[in-house]
Amino acid sequence: MTAGNDVRAVGVAAIQHCATTDVDSNLDAVERLALEARDAGAEVVMTAEAFAYIGPDRGKRALLEPLPSGGPILDRCRQLAVRLGCDLLLGGFHEAAPDAGKAFNTCVHLDARGEVAALYRKIHLFDIQLADGTELHESRRTAAGDALITTRLPFGLLGLTICYDLRFPYLYQALTDQGAVALTVPSAFTATTGAVHWHTLLRTRAIECQCYVIAPAQHGQHNDRRRSYGHSLIVDPWGEVIAECEDGDGFALAVIDPARVAQVRKQLPSLTHRVPTSSLRCEPSGANSANGR
Repeated sequence: MTAGNDVRAVGVAAIQHCATTDVDSNLDAVERLALEARDAGAEVVMTAEAFAYIGPDRGKRALLEPLPSGGPILDRCRQLAVRLGCDLLLGGFHEAAPDAGKAFNTCVHLDARGEVAALYRKIHLFDIQLADGTELHESRRTAAGDALITTRLPFGLLGLTICYDLRFPYLYQALTDQGAVALTVPSAFTATTGAVHWHTLLRTRAIECQCYVIAPAQHGQHNDRRRSYGHSLIVDPWGEVIAECEDGDGFALAVIDPARVAQVRKQLPSLTHRVPTSSLRCEPSGANSANGR
């Protein structure tokens, strides 16, 4: 990958807030922080997963909207994109699915005109029971997506993922193979898993894919049973954290420079050294030498 004439360095903001069941308040927070980020130099603004609502499933089901046509929530976000005059990525939109019992968890790219430029439906669903009592069973009410999605921004191609996807490196490698120079991971990582895994996984995805990784995150206590880790990050293709919003409402802001991606990939050309797994033999233990050692 080389930085061409059609791409340039761009300021990108990863917004962090604490969503609850109050949709209007959640959207007010997103709007305020997005405008602050734009005024600070962002040309692309990204929100966290479940930016409009976190709460009981019955409340979420009342908010579901079809995409790309949308409803009140998408309409307000379209207006915000136009007001910002820049690209707006909605990290996790509650989208109506064909199965009436389920919804999609969808990342939506709105361009500066408020038009839907891309939709990514979360592929990997988070079903866990943690020692601290946290239980999440996303697959009960969420339908899984089945498509890799990249979208074009002024710095080049952005690979779209959501939260739990972060634990599956093959997805990020595939997006890199499609030409992504940056990867987004909007999240509502639990406080328990985030404290141990968040920084390590994000930096690892950046290093192995030699891409920027942009991770807007939820923070704080959403309700009695759910707390998110926060620490919205932007990581460069060398694996350095170049912006972070540790806790509280705010945003991480950094420049995404395609020339830096090209520099890192030239300096350490590991992507060109990858060997397809289909070309490798699978041998039983002890079969790789004549004497079995």
